[in-house]
Amino acid sequence: QVQLVESGGGLVQPGDSLRLSCVGSSEITLAYYGIGWFRQAPGKGREGVSFIHPSDESTKYANSVKGRFTVSRDNAKNTVYLQMDSLRPEDTAVYYCAAGHPTMWAIMQEYDTWGQGTQVTVSS
Repeated sequence: QVQLVESGGGLVQPGDSLRLSCVGSSEITLAYYGIGWFRQAPGKGREGVSFIHPSDESTKYANSVKGRFTVSRDNAKNTVYLQMDSLRPEDTAVYYCAAGHPTMWAIMQEYDTWGQGTQVTVSS
């Protein structure tokens, strides 16, 4: 079964860091896919946070996280990471990873496979 599994969320204080992981099942090789990270806060739509390209590993970030979040891959582990530093209360959301070949990385409909999400809560 093709599956993405996110982990690493939790409750942290403002200014703290978290590293989210997105692991692909054996039926999907993440190195062949663009991987997007999205988030959805309560009462809001799902928004694109970051993206890593499959071939040249170029990256994209939403303006709201640029300079604080870093996306990376470990192809040997079939895993994509989202390092989140200097977290703010407005970063509180469920975070999802998604695999696809998007022409527009921040558009949800461009992705074929989604994980179940992991909750990130930033609060003092």
